[in-house]
Parts: sequence; C-alpha cells; structure tokens
Amino acid sequence: MSGTGTSEELGAQSARARALALLRIRSRATAAAILPAAVAVVLLVAGAQGHAVGSGWDTARWAVTACAVVVLLLAAVVAVAIVRARPAVSPTVPLPEDAAPDLYRLVRDLADRLGVPAPSAIALTPDCDSWLEDRTHPSARPAAGPGADPGTRSAVRTRRRVQAAPVLVIGSPFLWWMRVAELRAVLAPVVAGTGPSAHPDIAAARRFVRGLDGAVADAAAPVSGPLSRVRRVPRAFVGRVALFLLRSCRTHAAEMERGVAAAASVRAQGVDYGLRIVAQEQVGLAYAGWDRLLTRVALPAWQMGRWPSGLDAGVVSALTELSRRDRLADGFTSRLGERPACDLLEEPGAADEAASLLAARLFHGGPAETGPGWSPVDWQQYPEEVVDRKWRTEAARLHRVLDSMGTAPASPDGGSSDDPGCVVFPIDATVPTLARVVEHLAGRCGSGEELAAGISAAVAREVAAVQQPPAGGTSGPVGARSVAHSGTDVLDFWRPDLLPLFPLQPPRTGTELLADHVAAMVCCAAVDTAGAAPGLDWLDGPALLVGGERRADLVSPVLSLVEDGDAGPLRSWLASVGVRTDKPVRLV
Repeated sequence: MSGTGTSEELGAQSARARALALLRIRSRATAAAILPAAVAVVLLVAGAQGHAVGSGWDTARWAVTACAVVVLLLAAVVAVAIVRARPAVSPTVPLPEDAAPDLYRLVRDLADRLGVPAPSAIALTPDCDSWLEDRTHPSARPAAGPGADPGTRSAVRTRRRVQAAPVLVIGSPFLWWMRVAELRAVLAPVVAGTGPSAHPDIAAARRFVRGLDGAVADAAAPVSGPLSRVRRVPRAFVGRVALFLLRSCRTHAAEMERGVAAAASVRAQGVDYGLRIVAQEQVGLAYAGWDRLLTRVALPAWQMGRWPSGLDAGVVSALTELSRRDRLADGFTSRLGERPACDLLEEPGAADEAASLLAARLFHGGPAETGPGWSPVDWQQYPEEVVDRKWRTEAARLHRVLDSMGTAPASPDGGSSDDPGCVVFPIDATVPTLARVVEHLAGRCGSGEELAAGISAAVAREVAAVQQPPAGGTSGPVGARSVAHSGTDVLDFWRPDLLPLFPLQPPRTGTELLADHVAAMVCCAAVDTAGAAPGLDWLDGPALLVGGERRADLVSPVLSLVEDGDAGPLRSWLASVGVRTDKPVRLV
C-alpha cells in the first residue's frame, strides 16, 4: 500500500471513529430516556408474578410508571423537535444544469477521476470559498408549486426519501477570476469530500449534529402572539437539552470533519496537484480583491439604494488594477488570455447579477426585489448614479445640520460679532457654499464637535427611517427556470431582523462622518466650479478626477481642517485645483 493510500485510509478511519462516537452519544441519550420505562416494566412484571408485593412496592411501581410516562413524553417531544428542526442552509444562488452544462460536466469528470460520487447539484455563493453542503432535509429540498401536476409532486416526494449527494457550493468570484484549469484544481479536494460523506455512519452523525444545531436555533427564535410566555416554555426545554447534547458532540464533530477533510485532501493529490499550488495563490488574491470591492466600491452604492449588478466582473477589474499597482502581483494579468471559468456558464451576466443581489442582501440587508429605492446599477453609470449622488447627499446633510445649529449669516460689512475673539466673515449662510463650511470649522466661533454630533444624529435618524421590506420573493436565481426550480427565497430561513448577516462597516465616529461630509462638499465644489468629475477607483471606490487623473491627496487637508481647525492645507489644495469656494454648490 502506498503512503498516499495509507494517509487517506487513516483520515477516513478517524472520521468514521468520530462518527461512531457521535452516534454513541445519541444512543446514550436514547437509553437515558428509556431507562425509567425499563425499570417500570421490571417492577410491573415482578408484581404480576407475585414478586415484590406489598404496599411499598405498589407505590414504587406506580411512581416509577408515572415517571417513565413523563420521561417518554418529554423524550418524544425532544426527538420530534430535533428531527423536524430546520438545519441552517447557506444562502446561495441555485445553478441548474441547463444553466451551466459545461460546469456540471467538469465536476462529474472530476468526480470520476477521483472515484467519488458526483455532487447532486451546484450553487453559487458571493464569497471566496467552496464547500459541500448537505441539503437532504425536507426543508432544504425544492417544494412543488400549487399548480404542479401529480407527477411532479410524486417526484418531489421521491426525492425527499432518497439519500442524495451533497450540493457543491462554489464562490462566484472564483468563476470570473480563475481559469478553467485553476478552478478544476481548486475544486478537486472539495469534490473528493463526497466520498466520505456517502458513508452511512458519517452521514447519520452529521444529520444528528445538524438536527441539534437546528433545534437550538429554533429555541432561540422569538415567540410572538398570545400566550407567548407559555408557548416558550417547551421550546426552552428542548433548546436546553439540545444544547447539552450539542456541547457533548463538539469535539467529536470537529475531529470528524478534520478526518473527512484530510481523507479528501489526500485523495485529491492525484489530480492537478502541481496546478493546485499555483491556483491557491489566486484564491488569496481573489479574496483580497473581493473584500476591497465590497467595502470600498459596493458598500457606498448599497447605502445609496443601488446595487452593482456586476460584482464578479468587477473583481477582475479590481485585481487587474492591483496587479498594475503592486509589483508583487506582476504576471497575474497574463493569465487573462486563457479561458475564464465563467465561460462554463450559459449566461454569465445573469449569474453575476443574481450573485450580486445576494451579496447586497447578505452584507447590507437590502430587499429581495428591485423597486424605486433599490435598483441595479452597472459600472458605466456608477460615477454619476452613485459617486456624484453620494457626494451631493452628504453635502446637503452637512448644510442642513449647519442650518439647524442656527449659524447666523455674517454682516455685509464683515464686522465682528458680540464675541470679540470670534471674527465673522462676510459669507451668506443661506447659500450652500464651501466657504461657509470652511469658515465655520476654521473660525474660533465654529464648533466642530457640535457639527460632528449633529451629523451623527442625522445619519442615525435616516438609517432608522429606512423601512426594510420583508425578505419575501426570490433572490434572483439564474434565469426564470431557476425561479421555477426553487420556488422559495434563499433567505427565508434567516429572520429579517438578522439581516445583514455579515455587516461590512463598523460604527463610525462623529469625526469620521464629519470628515467624509466635508470631503464630499469639497468634491461637489470641485465638480461644479473647477471642471472636475466623479470617478470610480476599483480599489478605493469613489474618486475625484481632475483633468482625467485621480486626486488622492484630499484626505490629509480635510483632516487638518476637521481635527485641528487648520484651513491652510485645504485652501492650498483648493487653489491648486482651481475651486471657487464662494460659488453655490448644487445639492440634492
């Protein structure tokens, strides 16, 4: 036996041993529930045969019998709750075979080379990762629609009774950045995991752990309606029992998954092993570009009620820009001449749009369907529809806060105010000009802290006023065929109050918000008076273009004004660009 075969066998044996340990925990729990009933049966049989007679034994028999009935009822409630609990399902975009026949063919060929069962289906996730996911639970299976024919309903019932292979979930950025050979090399160890997953003991242990996890989640869900306190008591009891069992399974479950991963990794070494080492570099690069694209480019658009419909295509542009700036990334763009993995899809644009909408819902909490306040935007429209609108919205908010603070207009002759130390400049406070903002922050009578607090309060009010519709409808799977295929929203499992599941931006301080608003006001003035234009930087998001070139040196002068009240650096910057601070700025 070869060393590779030995390592694979050791990993599989370790996984099966841990699976048996998990099943023993389930058996012990069952035995503990049956033990009072067994004692009651012994006492009843002994009494029927003339043994253990007397008033004391009669009392013990009835007490133990009553206890056994109660324990069995409680055990039945817990068992039913665990079996019926809906396991967590990762939000994904379903990808039927007719939408990606070449991708399905590649995965099946890969499974044949590895000697493992092929995944039952493929789905996309807006993340830089790939994994296998068990969706054999009835709640995770497609449901027949109300107008489905009896044959379709029978097929659905049949699928629920058949043990299916896990679903292969692929990170959508991989399809656009990686080449076909690189994707095959990266997916090899993932697909190899279907082999250990098919083992009955491992499959049963996973179902047990997922059922416990689902029961704990169901118990933690809020209960509304009449008698909510009373209805919560049995759920809390089930949750405590399931949590106790889940904690007992923690170590064995983790070691079982490690054994499965080790066995799959060893099995996959015989398929494109050398190419996989190179492809792993692309995985890290794709993750860096995807994270930068979401936080710097997509997040501002989501906050403006627009969702970029081509995030995966944007990853290619972001990483190409990164390779141009960073000499460590030299050579990565030469791969772009090879066939991209997205060519394995019939409609790459539809898949990209569906994954982009799902990303917006996961990371920002947007609604499931487009509407007046939630619509797609392509990259050509991004500067005008997102960047310019964002700047002018923040500039308008800045002036509204200044108005609410009661900053009085200066006297026409430029005289001083009642405070001898506060010089008042001849600026009309009723006109939205950059000069008004600069003089307020630079003058000794200006209160930057008060302005920052006012902006923070205004932003908080606007965020609280946004009404998020319920997560109904579809999440935009690939084409109309997928909508009919799924029939449910991929985020139905997650409560609306839990969205976004993965917020990208931590809470910001008032000074940071004020700096952003002042920078937005400067950009608006540059666009309106100096011929500048809004632009998009693939790595840094909204950008100011002056003469077709990006000006990235605005942050430091703005911070000097906001934090120190020093307007000198900003005035020098404005003079170099040719911005007129006394001219009114167009707001929204």
